[in-house]
Amino acid sequence: MNGRRIAKSLAWFGIGLGFAELLAPHAVARAAGLERHVGLIQLFGLREIASGALVLAADEPERALWVRVAGDGLDGAVLASGLSSSNPNRTRTLLATLAVAPVVALDALYARRLGA
Repeated sequence: MNGRRIAKSLAWFGIGLGFAELLAPHAVARAAGLERHVGLIQLFGLREIASGALVLAADEPERALWVRVAGDGLDGAVLASGLSSSNPNRTRTLLATLAVAPVVALDALYARRLGA
């Protein structure tokens, strides 16, 4: 699979995740152990959809992938906040972090690789 095809696959993944976050934020928040961040999860859903659309529409998707990488940083900050001992659902947050880690790695790897 070539890099641009992977970039587009990551974009479609982000769009799907974004719609889940936008349309079912309570379920996503509960699954991730982040019940206090429902509104933020909805905003992140909009960001996921927008960044996915940007990658799909771009002539040079490598530049648009960096938008996804920046969004991954925001996601990571929120997930990290959920790992504190004050969160009774931090195990769910840890599992959510582990679930998204491969996608974060692919975003960064292909943004860098395509940009080279």
